[in-house]
Amino acid sequence: MSNRNPQESQMTDQSMIRTLAAQLRCIWPQERLFFSRYGQPTSILDVGCGTGECTFQLAQLYPNAKILGVELHHEHVQRAAEKCRDFGARVEIVQGDAFALEVPTESMDLVVCRHLLQSIPTPEKVVAQCRKTLVSGGWLHLLLEDYSMIHMEGAAELDRFWLDGSVAFGLDTECDLRIGRRGMALLKDFVERRQDFVVVDTERVARADFVDVFTAWRDGYTEVLAPYLGKSPQEVYAIWNEMIAIIQSGYALWQVPIASGRKP
Repeated sequence: MSNRNPQESQMTDQSMIRTLAAQLRCIWPQERLFFSRYGQPTSILDVGCGTGECTFQLAQLYPNAKILGVELHHEHVQRAAEKCRDFGARVEIVQGDAFALEVPTESMDLVVCRHLLQSIPTPEKVVAQCRKTLVSGGWLHLLLEDYSMIHMEGAAELDRFWLDGSVAFGLDTECDLRIGRRGMALLKDFVERRQDFVVVDTERVARADFVDVFTAWRDGYTEVLAPYLGKSPQEVYAIWNEMIAIIQSGYALWQVPIASGRKP
């Protein structure tokens, strides 16, 4: 494996800032309910915290916890630090590598890793790093993306968009964009394992927020997906717009797996 960050250009694109914000608006209202499993942790690690969208929510959800956010990209570190500034020293954002976390062993009650593992090769190595930082009895919370869990009204060819485009792109970059179904395998060294799902659809979330996710994806991934789909960027852009129109007036569904487990 030559590149542990093969989607760097997409992760650092301006569209990713919009992606993370829109995903949080769609997912968090349901996802936050799963955190009741974890008791009242006083030390929390947010691995691959991005622009700090979830770090901010964790700080609100656990007002007595100290939270450390680790993010690889310097500009995202700055954005996350600014977003969480009002929490003071209780929330710290640092630049770091999820493959080599500089966090004391057995120091965290809860480790959260969201929207990361589908974008990197050998995600098991990052899970091992997360596990190492947990105290005995601590919890790991993984939000896993799976691009074959997106369904909507319209032509059957829309289903091929994700398999021939996104999933094929992942295979070519040694990333598993179907990783959502591997939650239990990733947590094989944990107990009390469970896989839940957030249901993002046009009945449960605001259509405008759902549209914002797809618009940001369109703006960040059209160029890179075009060769895999055998289409021009303009044609791919038009397919995105077709799906966005369905979200605006029809039915669309994105199932988001949440895997969790406790370290023995």
